[in-house]
Amino acid sequence: MELRLDGTTALITGGSRGIGLAIGYRMAEAGANVVLSSRKADGLAEAAATLSGLDGQVATVVAHVGRPDQAVSAVAQTIDHFGACDILVNNAGTNPYFGPMVDISVEAMQKTYEINQASILTFAQAAWHQYMKEHGGSILNIASIGGLGPEPGIGWYNVSKAAVIHTTSQLAYELAPSVRVNAIAPGLVKTDLARALWEGREEAVAKHIPLRRLGEVDDIAAMALFLSSSAASWITGQTIVIDGGTTNQPTGGVS
Repeated sequence: MELRLDGTTALITGGSRGIGLAIGYRMAEAGANVVLSSRKADGLAEAAATLSGLDGQVATVVAHVGRPDQAVSAVAQTIDHFGACDILVNNAGTNPYFGPMVDISVEAMQKTYEINQASILTFAQAAWHQYMKEHGGSILNIASIGGLGPEPGIGWYNVSKAAVIHTTSQLAYELAPSVRVNAIAPGLVKTDLARALWEGREEAVAKHIPLRRLGEVDDIAAMALFLSSSAASWITGQTIVIDGGTTNQPTGGVS
């Protein structure tokens, strides 16, 4: 089955690299006009160049997802450029702290909240009020399997991702039937954000994953394309786990 997004426009936060860029590639390949957004113009220009020649057109918008006024501006620029904002992918994320949650600084706590949690709602609000309320659409949030339970070192990050999962469910309830809202909860994917968790010991880490490998960004992008397409027209309010089986094994892992 070929999944197509012809005639649609997708805005992707954190779109200059990693999972966001991979989603942009998949969507442009499927015919969507894609707007990549992140904080740095240079990185966006390089990212956009990798999407040239695909079926959809590509544009970029510089925006800091932690600032609500820039969420409004990013959506407005998307609509100005392509006349629509049919798909919103809330992908931007950060993790400025590793260690016990009880020792996190207020500054790191606030930054994590603003980028990982609050931006999901501010961008959804902007997309809803400027376009989707009248025209419908699809919102996709990138969560994490960390949002499903406790884990050493990244507790506050995981709290923010648990909030993403619940925000997805709540928005799906409130915005139906015209807008579908879903989330993807990746396991350990080989990205720069997660580099500290796998670099230099990839083989050892993979032994604890039933499918015996770490995730690749396209594993997530393929599901993002599906959930944003008409093939998923009766799916909303769901968080899809993509983790190579990490969360589907007996306590203590596999041998």
